[in-house]
Amino acid sequence: MSYLRDRKAELTGYQEGEPWSPKIDLQCDFVMVYRIDDTTEERIRKFREKGYVVHLMAGSAWGKYQDYLNGKWDGRDHWDESQTDRSGSAILHGKDTPYMVPTIAFSDYLSEKLRAAVDAGVEAIHLEEPEFWDHGGYSEAFKREYRLYYREEWQPPHSSPEAHYKASRLKARLYARLLDRVSASLKEYAMTRYHRVLRFYVPTHSLLNYTQWKIMSPEAALTELPGVDGYIAQIWTGTARTPNAYEGVIKERTFETAYLEYGIMQELVKGTGRTMWFLHDPVEDWPEYTWEDYRRNYLKTVAASLLHPAVCRYEVCPWPARVMNGIYPQKAGLQGGVIPDGRMPDSKAIPPEYASLLAGMIQMLGDMDQKEVHFHGIDSGVGVLTADSGMFQRTYPDEQVTPELAAETDRRLTGYAGRGRDGNPCADESRRYLKKLEQEEREFLAFRASGAYPDFFGLVLPLLKYGLPVRPVQLDNIRRFPGYLSDYRTLILSYEGMKPETPDCNTALAAWIMGGGTLIYIGDGSDPYHKMPAWWNRTEHPYRNPAEHLFESAGLPRNPKEGIYGTGKGIIAIYKEAPARICLTQERAARYREFVKKILAEAGETWNYSNFLSLQRGPYRICSVMNESISEEPAVLTGLFADMLDPEYPVITHKSIAPDESAVLFDFQMIEGENIRIVGTSARISELKTAGEEIELKAKAADGIQVSIRLRLPGEVRRLQAESESGPVDIRWKWDERSSTVLIRYFSENQEVHIRGIL
Repeated sequence: MSYLRDRKAELTGYQEGEPWSPKIDLQCDFVMVYRIDDTTEERIRKFREKGYVVHLMAGSAWGKYQDYLNGKWDGRDHWDESQTDRSGSAILHGKDTPYMVPTIAFSDYLSEKLRAAVDAGVEAIHLEEPEFWDHGGYSEAFKREYRLYYREEWQPPHSSPEAHYKASRLKARLYARLLDRVSASLKEYAMTRYHRVLRFYVPTHSLLNYTQWKIMSPEAALTELPGVDGYIAQIWTGTARTPNAYEGVIKERTFETAYLEYGIMQELVKGTGRTMWFLHDPVEDWPEYTWEDYRRNYLKTVAASLLHPAVCRYEVCPWPARVMNGIYPQKAGLQGGVIPDGRMPDSKAIPPEYASLLAGMIQMLGDMDQKEVHFHGIDSGVGVLTADSGMFQRTYPDEQVTPELAAETDRRLTGYAGRGRDGNPCADESRRYLKKLEQEEREFLAFRASGAYPDFFGLVLPLLKYGLPVRPVQLDNIRRFPGYLSDYRTLILSYEGMKPETPDCNTALAAWIMGGGTLIYIGDGSDPYHKMPAWWNRTEHPYRNPAEHLFESAGLPRNPKEGIYGTGKGIIAIYKEAPARICLTQERAARYREFVKKILAEAGETWNYSNFLSLQRGPYRICSVMNESISEEPAVLTGLFADMLDPEYPVITHKSIAPDESAVLFDFQMIEGENIRIVGTSARISELKTAGEEIELKAKAADGIQVSIRLRLPGEVRRLQAESESGPVDIRWKWDERSSTVLIRYFSENQEVHIRGIL
């Protein structure tokens, strides 16, 4: 079982810029030591000494790179390579820390700087967050890159849809170039200097989040870089609580957004053999929330990630020092608010019960490589197509949406979400505002460009909220991997908000449909980006938008009426509505949902509406119940379970899960016949053995953790004793006859505890 495993499996890990300490000795498999500085070598040595596999992580777009900026590295000042907005101001990550334009010189600098980590013996390099802001693109360095790439003079991104799209696409490609060069350089250095293979990973936010936050990054394009061995999906409360719109209400929907974020990141490794870790954060960057808020949202993100069983590796915590040593809430201070600068009322250290829960979650996450997996209820094989190009058209030129209108729209929408989070109901006000947008074209465009990203959420939330486990599907991968769509029977697509970069995406989709697939196309042709010069309108008989090319490729007229069409062995269903409009009212969401349900029935799939998603993953039952659904009733599970979201793993026969809550249960029915089994533990168990009536185990946890271990055993424990290197350990235990398990408890002082017992 994965609880007893070699750390070289690298199933769980964390990143940390602080030195090792007993409080952050969380007993995962690997540690990513953060940044290169004078302390790096010693930090690497110490974590390795404590038994961890050691990697190194550094920023690709920002960092303490003043020696490069100020000319110390090569004698040339590089401040002109700062990302710059249209006013000429540098876009900063912190004081004197700009986001960089990834030039060739900067790539060479990073390659040279990171050699120190290779010299120190790390097994992998993580170059995180390749990010170029949408409102950047005005620096001299970017203008040079634009001229070289497009062989034409730079155009201000705000001047036209074409100029904005081309600038945005180049931003992502420049970071793909940086990652390609740095990974190749470091791997060559490790091989020629030390005769060893160095691994290279890219920790990155999801395509969904970068599109919401208007950041350009090479998402699906990363699969084309030969030097990249895998990724970390940087998804946590801070990304997943970004407000969106559903049935006219703007609010945070952490579980649903996280579920969709993890889903699209899963597509980066499908068919590639590369590695993916899903990240969770027990707190988040913004320090003004309470521990109760952090815990509630953390559990939502964990449950959302567990509903994607193709991934079984996790970054269990970024910055564990700020979790285990943190005092919250604190005032938002430096670096965009993520560095606190003073306590707020009722601030406190991490509650002991939450610390114990986290320690147990870290161990449980190492046991998720389960072979038996199935959804309870519908597993529809329904995918919603998305693409990197969605990032490239998130801002409209000034003549369509002024910067002032765009900023005011975002302020209004985030205001609704903030008031709702703070307990001030404003759903009716939100509905009135969004309903008004039905008639206001300019304001509606500003809404489409907002962080609510309605062009995507309009397609997915009406379905997900009613129990359909839709999965984001990467359009760009259709032409990269043969059989990429083989897992899907139904796909939902809209080119309002994204574009196929090449016509072969459409021809591949048409072939899939003709072979028996069902495509539901949503769109009315109103996206202003349809009119930019592109492959679909540069032909002898130009198409007005790329959907017309798709329809024609699949044997339909260019502009078919709304309805259902058979073609080959498949179906194309056309729904003439801009996806963003589906967000505006409850009536629009219901009408769209019923249309999709009808098409699924045409394709032979029965979708019975429900308010939950539930997955069996080996012995683990994951269930999340959604609000704003067909019912506000709880989901009730009966059986014999251990509750994995309680740090003592209580044995229960009944679990009621309320809307907007999740559960992770250990189902004893799934281990019938097993006499010895670790059910749950907040300490890492390195050894477990029995001989006759004797039992013996060794366990270790971080300092200050109330450890709980629940074990399945063939007989009741009659006697237990424990000792560490400091002497006897006060240990308590309790037997549960129904589950044949014992709960062992003791307080950890970050020493290995040797436990012996008699059954």
